Amino acid sequence: MTAPGIAQPVVRRLVELASRAPSMHNTQPWAWRWDGRTLELSADRRRQLTAADPSGRNLMISLGGALHHAQVAAEALGCTTSVTRFPDPEQPDLVARITLAAGQSAPDAASLIATIQERCTDRRRFTSWPVPDERLLHLAGQAAVGGARAMPLLDVSERFRAELLISRALDLQGRDDRVLSEQEAWIEHGSSDGLPAVVVPHDRHLVPQRPSRFSGGRLQDSDGREIEGSDALVVIYDVQDTPRSWLTAGEGLSAMWLAATVDGLSMVPISSVTEVDETRDSLQLDVLGGLAHALLVVRVGWQAISRSELPRTPRRPVNEVLSTT
Repeated sequence: MTAPGIAQPVVRRLVELASRAPSMHNTQPWAWRWDGRTLELSADRRRQLTAADPSGRNLMISLGGALHHAQVAAEALGCTTSVTRFPDPEQPDLVARITLAAGQSAPDAASLIATIQERCTDRRRFTSWPVPDERLLHLAGQAAVGGARAMPLLDVSERFRAELLISRALDLQGRDDRVLSEQEAWIEHGSSDGLPAVVVPHDRHLVPQRPSRFSGGRLQDSDGREIEGSDALVVIYDVQDTPRSWLTAGEGLSAMWLAATVDGLSMVPISSVTEVDETRDSLQLDVLGGLAHALLVVRVGWQAISRSELPRTPRRPVNEVLSTT
């Protein structure tokens, strides 16, 4: 059974596009269920990174990205959406219920779908051209689409503190065998998830503490530095540090990332600094003035126009992530 005007192939295509969302180590920790009228998004805890992400913060951010991608895809496919987040207190892993109804396809439907398909994580060195402040402020404003809050670090002292904390977090994680083993496990993890070795920094196996997928490391042209002086940094934050705020942060990250893709900008989330308690607390005090919780830091810049494309990270088949009743 399907809702009037919503064909099963449309739902499958929506889930396929939503599942193009980014996730830490490409774990894709989502499960979808369609009952003919509503599409439910749940956390797949089997895919949680228990060493690097014991609280599930990054898992929930990943789910938020998938939720926002789903709404954009629905608009492109001619569906209206009504979203209820955390609809059942007795099921904390049921993060959203999306009611779908037939509507009109967005005038820019083809562009929306192309943007979802083009978005990717490219950790190679950005060019030395700085991103203008007004572009960063506009980009940070896109996070508000999902109710999130983001702030570019334009002040030199704030930027310097953030760089030190990122370096500190990477050093600490580099001494944690559980985190390192977990990172290794998701390299060439499978044909439909994890990270192909070609997108991992060449020095990853030589220097174990090098960053992981969301850590802002370098590929191919890596020289061991995590952030260049011309790289921009944006902090996604909230006054709360709860699963709901994490989900919203993921929605904001997705909105920022799709906007950056349209503008020709590249984004690389840096989760290490918020994964380590010490550096996350310092980021809250030293950069956000103790007024908000830092949920994620994002590196932003320009990729060289002539640079060849990297292979895209694989995605799980729709049949594996979508169940119907």
